[in-house]
Amino acid sequence: MSSPIWPKSSPVRVSRSLSAHTAIGLALSALIYILVVTGTLSVFNREFQRWEQPAAPEMSAIAPEAAARAATAVFESEETPSTHLYINFPRPDLPRTVITTDTQAVFATATGEIAGPEHFPWTQFLLDLHYYLHLPHTLGIIFVGALGAFLLALSLSGFMAHPRIFRDAFTFRRGEGRLPLADLHNRLSVWTAPFHIINTLTGAVLGLSTILAFAIAAASFDGDTGKVFSPIFGKEPAEDDAPAPMAEIAGPLAWMAETHPDLQPTYFILHDPGTAGQHVNMIAAHADRLIFGEYYNFDAAGNYLGNTGLSDGTAGQQIAGSIYNLHFGSWGGLPVKLAYGLFGLSLSFIVATGLNIYFHRCREHGRPAPKLAAAWAGTVWGVPAALSFSLLLSVCGIAGGAGLVLAFWLGLIAIAATCATSANAALCGRSLRIGTALLLCLSVVVHSARNVEAIGQASLMPVSLGLLLCAGVLAWSVRDLRPARRRQHTSPAE
Repeated sequence: MSSPIWPKSSPVRVSRSLSAHTAIGLALSALIYILVVTGTLSVFNREFQRWEQPAAPEMSAIAPEAAARAATAVFESEETPSTHLYINFPRPDLPRTVITTDTQAVFATATGEIAGPEHFPWTQFLLDLHYYLHLPHTLGIIFVGALGAFLLALSLSGFMAHPRIFRDAFTFRRGEGRLPLADLHNRLSVWTAPFHIINTLTGAVLGLSTILAFAIAAASFDGDTGKVFSPIFGKEPAEDDAPAPMAEIAGPLAWMAETHPDLQPTYFILHDPGTAGQHVNMIAAHADRLIFGEYYNFDAAGNYLGNTGLSDGTAGQQIAGSIYNLHFGSWGGLPVKLAYGLFGLSLSFIVATGLNIYFHRCREHGRPAPKLAAAWAGTVWGVPAALSFSLLLSVCGIAGGAGLVLAFWLGLIAIAATCATSANAALCGRSLRIGTALLLCLSVVVHSARNVEAIGQASLMPVSLGLLLCAGVLAWSVRDLRPARRRQHTSPAE
């Protein structure tokens, strides 16, 4: 008889291998959990933007001449030529006009005057974390898309692994331990299935479409990804860098207001301003449609060239134009945002309890992993704690940009490592919830003190009250709890 290919494994080696395998799964689950939590918060990114700068000028609309005046002033202030100039128009959840170039973003008043720079460092930090995990953008969006595909696979495999999951949709065993936790995990998975399957699918498409475009471009278009996306978003005119007067701005805006008074312009995009090849895209939102908008195209003289087709083109174009809004809940107004927030919290709970159930099972089978369970508890409650700490740094003016990135990641790693060392998941969970509640309260106090003149405004109060409500819920959740030594035998991430 031939000897086996693999040498006989010692129990110690097997145990260490399983621990390493679990640790890898823990790290991947942690990244997915970060994406789910930040995605839930990102639904309210426009509200956070208003909160960070509550004194910025607000309006329900801006006249074409005023918008053109502000855009021209910003363009003329540029020290180096900009490849794009954007006008972000007021909308119900962000009633502000912002002029953006390659180097700056400034507010405009309703009369077309410049009113200072746009500055929302924490919201930008949050969006970059959800979109890219703070990696280089192309790599980050591909990696995030892959994690979305992995979460979708987990969701579908969970249904396949539980054939009775729909028949038992209203079954719930009370008490403590793994079974009640598993019931709640499964029930929420069933009840919110349409949301989290669609959300993870659209997230995966948004991320992985980049790598697919690179592959198609390399195989068929000599690496030109623009040719891959042109059937959906339109073909770019030929570039011509020769100097030319700035393109007409007020004309296309007036044409849209006269020809399509039922549509809401959201963006004005001037490509290659001040060159002979400049051209204009106007993006306008269509009521009662999932598409993020339709492109209306103009030449430099303001002549209308036609629309791209996201609203009335092929089915593929209309589906592609709907993925972003469907993923981020940017349709239907505040009720839809609140629904996405609740569904996002449910998905966060589902992801968190998935590993909790695993650690319960390990303990029941005589294979406890207290350090890994505590590290997971540190991750579950460390993510909101690290986000709250970065928020406090931002509102205090202590850090922004790279400083917030370092504060979040180093803080989260330190929290998880400390919890793993303590091997006490229950104590870590309670401490982090209390700490997060304090950080949120302090952030609101500091922000209110620095924006006294804006207290009571619609741009400040909703978010401040929401943060205080979250702090109150976290503080309430740790009330009258039994000693940690007894609660170590319940949920690892409590």
